[in-house]
Amino acid sequence: WFEKKETELLPLNTKCKKCNGENFRKETDIVDVWFESGVSHQVVLKEDKGLVFPADLYLEGSDQHRGWFQSSLLTSVGMKNVAPFKAVLTHGFVVDGEGRKMSKSLGNVISPQDIMNKFGADVLRLWTISSDFGDDIKVSEEIVDRVCDVYRKWRNTAKFILGNLYNFDPNRDKVSYNDLLEIDKWALAKVENLLNESLISYEVFDFHKIYRLIYHFCLIDMSAVYLDILKDRLYTFGASSLERRSAQTVIYEILSVLLALWSPLMPFTAEEIWKYIPKEDKYKGVISAHMFELRDVNREWFDDGLLKEWELLLKMRDIVMRAIEKIRTDKIIGDSLESEVIFYVSDEKLHRYLMKYKSELAAIFLVSEARIEKIDKIPPDSFRDIDLVPGFGVEVYRAKGSKCPRCWNYSSSVGSDDEHPGLCTRCASVLRNG
Repeated sequence: WFEKKETELLPLNTKCKKCNGENFRKETDIVDVWFESGVSHQVVLKEDKGLVFPADLYLEGSDQHRGWFQSSLLTSVGMKNVAPFKAVLTHGFVVDGEGRKMSKSLGNVISPQDIMNKFGADVLRLWTISSDFGDDIKVSEEIVDRVCDVYRKWRNTAKFILGNLYNFDPNRDKVSYNDLLEIDKWALAKVENLLNESLISYEVFDFHKIYRLIYHFCLIDMSAVYLDILKDRLYTFGASSLERRSAQTVIYEILSVLLALWSPLMPFTAEEIWKYIPKEDKYKGVISAHMFELRDVNREWFDDGLLKEWELLLKMRDIVMRAIEKIRTDKIIGDSLESEVIFYVSDEKLHRYLMKYKSELAAIFLVSEARIEKIDKIPPDSFRDIDLVPGFGVEVYRAKGSKCPRCWNYSSSVGSDDEHPGLCTRCASVLRNG
């Protein structure tokens, strides 16, 4: 710029579009680039009516603490006596899976466009929020593949819930909180806890924590526990029964929260879900998931006492599932519904606790029958985990009776109903009464 003439810098026969002139002069009065970018709060924020001053957030790499962040701060304080931003977020740099700087010579450059072409834009965004940007951010095909697996799990959670809301109208079929089954109240408490922690994390831009929270909620709380237990009620109970409507009410609320949390993370998937989710009247005119507001935590549903009450039951469930898996490995049974379990309890308090849930134990533990026996000493050959739940043991046997082709539970009542001789009495009653 400083050494060459104007004619050497410009293409041949360059002319001014306004006056058709051919003589040009180089500009040498260049403002310092840090000052130039540092006053963008005046040129950009003040000039664009769609923006506000100060900005909500300044976002840049960790090398800008003495660069753009500082020049912006100095000029704004000098001109307006106020910082140009309400918050600053600094991040590391993208490196390969081994932590090396990306370089064409090393052949380790991964293009965002390549990731989007292969996995879609939502997976690229999920990879971004799954990363702790406080350090350098690693990316490789293996890392993106893992994120893609998480995306599928989240998507499948939404797909399962949507599939079971096909005949649910939230304006007509919602069950009031007091009438919900206890396990449904437990699931509501779980989703309110997720919402509470996610809102806190969003406030401080802790996106990778939100990723972990939703991952644990979908994989553990939902897929491995609640939705697994719910299948029997959703598939086999009467279409408009309280038990089924209670379940539908809660999975509708769960998906509504997930949708609002997912919208900034997976915008295209959120829009897809919005097309199919049943809508309350107040949302009938809302055309996009991104116009569906994230609500505040419902303190009535956020029942910490109920969560603690169920902790022990879920610990027992973990022991029972391991006991069932052992006899499944031994080829005694296939599916867990082929089993019946006996709970041995030596502690009086634990016995009272289990008796409270006596009618629900088979459904909670995914077995055809569950019995409780209060004894002085746990049988040594029963399956136990004294560190997890002392005074508790379980024995698993092959279930008695025949398999009901409708609910897949084994019961001695199969064949006893004259109108529906192939079904258990529960399923026969559902078909008869609706």
